[in-house]
Amino acid sequence: MEETLTSQKMAKIDLINCLEKISSEIPDRILKLEGFIQKEQLEIIIFRGFSSSTTHPIEIDSEKKVIALNYEIKNFKLYKAPLTETGENFIRENENSVFFLNQKNWI
Repeated sequence: MEETLTSQKMAKIDLINCLEKISSEIPDRILKLEGFIQKEQLEIIIFRGFSSSTTHPIEIDSEKKVIALNYEIKNFKLYKAPLTETGENFIRENENSVFFLNQKNWI
């Protein structure tokens, strides 16, 4: 039940655009979103207010949704920038779609 209510709330806002706004205010953080478009893997990186996808083409017009297709994000991973090969930059991860909408969780 709780997941359904969260999904309904998220449908009313543009999750990625909201995360981009927070990211623009915290320039030393990288947020990696992992999920699916239908059954295909989706990966989006948000850094300094901009999104980039390693798996699908995305919209670069800030007036439009980043991804026009229906997608589902399953996991969020936060890193300290710049990334290194050692992986020591990892801060935290969460599966809750609203967790990183709270800017305090980026610290």
